[in-house]
Amino acid sequence: MIFSHNGKKRPSSSTEAPSKRRKIVAGSSKDNVKKNAKSGVKKDKLADRGVIPIPVDDNDEDVNLSDNDMELLNEFGGSVGFLQTLDKKGIMRSKKETQRLHELSKPVRERPHIVDDLPPVESEGEDEDSWSSGVEDLPSSSGEEEHLSSSEDENHDFSDSDEEMPYEQQPRTTQSKKAKEKEVARLPIKLADGKILKSGIRTVAASDAEASEEESEDEPQYPPRPPLQDGSRGARFGRPAIATVLRTSSRKAKVQLAKEQIAGICSDILADPENSLILLKRLHSFALPEIKVDGESESVPNDEIVRKLAMLSQLAVFKDIIPGYRIRALTDAERSEKVSQIVARTREWEQGLVSVYQNYLRLLDGEIKGRTTLADAAIACMCALLTEVTHFNFRQNLMSAIVTRLSKRSWDETSDRCLNTLNTVFRADHTGEASLEALRLLNRMVKERKFRIHPNVLSCLLNLRLRTELNVRASLTTADRAESDKKKKQKKKDKPYLSKKSKKDLKERKEIEKELREAEAEVDKEERATRHTETLKLLFVLYFRILKHPTPSPLLPAALTGISKFAHLVNIDFFKDLLKVLKDLMVLDSTDSEPSEAASGSLGDEKRICHRLLCISTAFELLSGQGEALNIDLSDFITELYAMLLPLSLLPGIDAPYPGLSAPNGRPNSADQSRSIADLCFNALQVIFSPRSSGTGGLGNPTWRAAAFSKRLLIASLHWPPSVALQAISFVKSLIVKHPKLEALLTTEDRTHNGVYRADVDDPQLCHALESSLYELHLLQKVKANPRVGEEARRILDYTS
Repeated sequence: MIFSHNGKKRPSSSTEAPSKRRKIVAGSSKDNVKKNAKSGVKKDKLADRGVIPIPVDDNDEDVNLSDNDMELLNEFGGSVGFLQTLDKKGIMRSKKETQRLHELSKPVRERPHIVDDLPPVESEGEDEDSWSSGVEDLPSSSGEEEHLSSSEDENHDFSDSDEEMPYEQQPRTTQSKKAKEKEVARLPIKLADGKILKSGIRTVAASDAEASEEESEDEPQYPPRPPLQDGSRGARFGRPAIATVLRTSSRKAKVQLAKEQIAGICSDILADPENSLILLKRLHSFALPEIKVDGESESVPNDEIVRKLAMLSQLAVFKDIIPGYRIRALTDAERSEKVSQIVARTREWEQGLVSVYQNYLRLLDGEIKGRTTLADAAIACMCALLTEVTHFNFRQNLMSAIVTRLSKRSWDETSDRCLNTLNTVFRADHTGEASLEALRLLNRMVKERKFRIHPNVLSCLLNLRLRTELNVRASLTTADRAESDKKKKQKKKDKPYLSKKSKKDLKERKEIEKELREAEAEVDKEERATRHTETLKLLFVLYFRILKHPTPSPLLPAALTGISKFAHLVNIDFFKDLLKVLKDLMVLDSTDSEPSEAASGSLGDEKRICHRLLCISTAFELLSGQGEALNIDLSDFITELYAMLLPLSLLPGIDAPYPGLSAPNGRPNSADQSRSIADLCFNALQVIFSPRSSGTGGLGNPTWRAAAFSKRLLIASLHWPPSVALQAISFVKSLIVKHPKLEALLTTEDRTHNGVYRADVDDPQLCHALESSLYELHLLQKVKANPRVGEEARRILDYTS
């Protein structure tokens, strides 16, 4: 709208273009409508006509077809032949005319007679007596009791008559007859107005079999479902059933098929472990001795090669998929609580993994106890699991099986494997929990077997991490002291004021820090010290029980070696009693020989020699550490060792490894660090003449003792093998370096003597070794069997301080 200068509206000029849908006709449309209304003439619509003629344009002339069009028509003219048979009248017929013709040609269906027990509509106001048929009031007549035929019933109308309905004239059926009849619903009828009318029920005579079946079975019975095949054994995952593989006639083909399926299962498990519980069970089925087949009474026996492959494959799979934590059983409260789908799936996976792992270990244990051909492979799998997954479940069961295998008195490769497994577990144990469990099992096994086990078994105890981790208490370290001092200083200072919200935040922060420390898996020093203390108690209880045994046990060398290694951890209150026990053992072994052997200076068998040498070494190891504060005379042990040197020179095989003697690293009879009787002898000499050894009440080792041992060692070296002789010459040289007065024994010049050297006296203090000379070096210098021995002897003769 546009406003004029006087404020009134002014009509705007129409700028709208005419619509495309508008038709421009001659004259005004309003005038035409008025004319049609006045004249009353209706416009004729094409749809209302009966026939719509085809428009023909008279101006059109025949179109001349070209040659190409004629060729195309001749080639494809058969496809347009239907145009000649078209109904021209049907094409020109309108829609309204088509519907009219359809209604005329539509067949008219008669309304069927419906048998109804209700009265007609006209009798709505009559009494109830008119509903009765009156059959009981009529006289009975045989001629009048004839039934109407079906044709008469259909043509007769019963709606307005008082005659009996057809079903009233039919005889009544008995219960037995009704039982043999079957009612079937008739098909419905669609009326002309589109309504659907039910046509009633038809009675059909049923067969005797169907009637008896309906009477006997009230509920429908379905055929039994076939039993579901076990997914862990049947044909699944695109793989044939295990029984099918094992039933292969050719053993080579059988093993090859089993290999392929086991390899595929293992790769699928490693690809997605959390969704592969059924595959773990299927892999375990290959290791079973027999495979049960659903629907068959007899089982299919398994092949030994296939079982071994499955056992080793399970070992490799478990080593990869076992988590780095221990899985515990869920409590009732945890099972009843609602958790997320991820947590529920994780719990299901963990519990299923533990179940399959338990079945696998039971299978291995059964093979070991049954002493089958796969027992060695089973014990190898157990050893590998204990070494690789020591932290996981059933650790104690694995240890029990391995310790039980070590309880035999014989020794073989399997025993070596079990012993090396325990050595590895002891060395890698940072918390001390696994070591404590293994020591308890060993202690109980030794007690039950009454010390009748192989001596190598106890050599694994030398690998316990007690020597380096129990020397200082965790609570006395510098770090702990600094933390305790800080806490004390903080208590002394005035605590800052904290609001209620700040205290709550501080409490939450402390809880988070505690959880982070637990997640870092730091070893608690106090808990570790407690476990190590308990381990130490059990260890010395075991060693002392062996020492106090009435008769020397084969385990005595191992016990003495262990005590000498952990001597610094023994309580000082037990030193006197322990030294007394060691002295009794040493005297018992020396006096246990026969009189003829004692007269000839024999030491007896090698077992007694080892016991005596180990007792001497253990006694000096006890007093080399914290026992230095004690004033204890060990001259008896020194005299015993001095007396053993000459008989040891006549001992054959002195440099050969002795069975039952553990190497310093805890490995018995290892090729690189084997222990012989010569090693025990020189180890005892090193301990006696060590600077930290107190010797005789803290007086040290005097020169006369060093001279006595040097003289006797050189005499014995004349009879020892070159390797042992070299050790003796080296030890004598070390004594000469420590005691310069011994240089006088290297010359044969005349000098003043206070006595005569007595080689037959077994007391180093009474033999007068300083009154002699070390002329044995000149003899050793001329030895041609081993030039190295002569060279070492020449070096000592040329030595000058």
